[in-house]
Amino acid sequence: MSYKQLSAIIFVFLSISILSYQPSYAGEHFGLSGGQNIYVPAYSHIYSGNRERPFLLTVTLSIRNIDPKHSIKIIVVDYYETQGQLLKKYIKTPVILKPLESLRYVIPERDESGGSGANFMVEWKADKPVNPPIVESIMIGTQTQQGVSFTSRGRVIIPE
Repeated sequence: MSYKQLSAIIFVFLSISILSYQPSYAGEHFGLSGGQNIYVPAYSHIYSGNRERPFLLTVTLSIRNIDPKHSIKIIVVDYYETQGQLLKKYIKTPVILKPLESLRYVIPERDESGGSGANFMVEWKADKPVNPPIVESIMIGTQTQQGVSFTSRGRVIIPE
């Protein structure tokens, strides 16, 4: 791998890391919740090199019920492309996640339809206030001798 290629990979990784940084403040308390709508950034590809070649990525959406005592209900898992058009609805009927159970959805590397601005919208509810789930996307790709992997944490959409 040339110095130029390595520099490009490091630049892309650092750029994504900086852009996905979410500060937390001392004393900030997120608390229990009875449900949320969560926006999760995803990238079916990123660009590398001076010619902005697409670097294809496999995307995994991970939903983890971190509450040790209570189940949650996943109501919506929708996948959108860069311009905000719905590509796929993953849930037809609600899915119950038991305590400490996880759920995943995978977008294959060959599926470029989401683009570099793809995202998921996830909606969940609970019968009583619980510890909110961790919802994140994991992107990974390999081309020739290069490999890229990173995560993107979901962000709660505040209702108006």
